[in-house]
Amino acid sequence: MHLEIITHKPKKDSGLTPLLFVHGGCHAAWCWENFLPYFALYGYEAHAVSLRGHGASAGRERIRSIRVAEYLADVAHAAGLMSAPPVLIGHSLGGYVVQKYLETHNAPAAILLAPVPVTGTSKMLIRLAAKHPWQATKLHMTRNVSLMFETPALVREALFSAGLPDKELNRHFARLDNESYCVGASATLFNLPRPGRVRPLPMLVLGAADDALFSRDEIEATARAYGTQAEFFPNMAHDMMLEPDWQKVAERILSWLREQKQ
Repeated sequence: MHLEIITHKPKKDSGLTPLLFVHGGCHAAWCWENFLPYFALYGYEAHAVSLRGHGASAGRERIRSIRVAEYLADVAHAAGLMSAPPVLIGHSLGGYVVQKYLETHNAPAAILLAPVPVTGTSKMLIRLAAKHPWQATKLHMTRNVSLMFETPALVREALFSAGLPDKELNRHFARLDNESYCVGASATLFNLPRPGRVRPLPMLVLGAADDALFSRDEIEATARAYGTQAEFFPNMAHDMMLEPDWQKVAERILSWLREQKQ
């Protein structure tokens, strides 16, 4: 199976631990367009995988039925191509995939950005249904997750702050994919993260203060489940790596990696 992996390498080998970025639902490797060159500039091999059915990876024709185990296989395959076991960095649904991956695989460290919480996405879906009942009804009737992001206005409401220029919003909107309904169901109820199965490792959990999808309480509970404390960025929405202040997030990740000697 062909998997798209976008890579930025530093000008010279620094011996630092490689980074593997895992995108969230309906996104692909393109969403790390700011982070990849940033971390390469500071000496890291930075790689972003498009999970099957997303971006330029194979499997788009069966996206709605792809299962969690297949995404985990994609991460394992991408990690196996690295020069050394990578630090895993997952955003949103990618944070869920990273949590599930760590239940059966080792990693030198992990970073979760606005991740699907350990309690799953049920509260988020209830909030969505209350705010947009017709969108929620269509989503479940058609098993078409992309209906969450059917218009630029819905995308801004869910993912971005008011400070993101319309031109950038429309550019990101045009690149969004569909998502696996099966994986969504797993992340809601049927296959929640199991922190007790994850071997202790350094983990950084970052949240956005203005996240419209996951609450502060949910992110804090997720961090506690892994023995750490969540950190939040003010005036920032869910898509932390694409927000106008994305560099503040990247700077915190960089400082943390240095603290961990990664």
